[in-house]
Amino acid sequence: MTDDITQRIRAIIAEQAMLEPDQITDDATPAELGIDSLGLVESIFAIEEEFDISIPFNANEPEKSDFDISNMGTIIAAVHRLVAEKAE
Repeated sequence: MTDDITQRIRAIIAEQAMLEPDQITDDATPAELGIDSLGLVESIFAIEEEFDISIPFNANEPEKSDFDISNMGTIIAAVHRLVAEKAE
């Protein structure tokens, strides 16, 4: 069963990609989902707002970011980590 945080992230990404949340798989990349750089930034803002967290992502230099955006699984894991850190 998928946890609440994962479901909420998938819903945000699905809205941006114009897909159903169950179409968002852990190994899918943003590009494979049809999410361009602007869509990715909008998704990150939506995730930050949804969870009241700050994501360490620089859209100008994503390869230097501390936030791994290589696929949905890494994005979900990173958000889980940030939410847990906030709760401490």
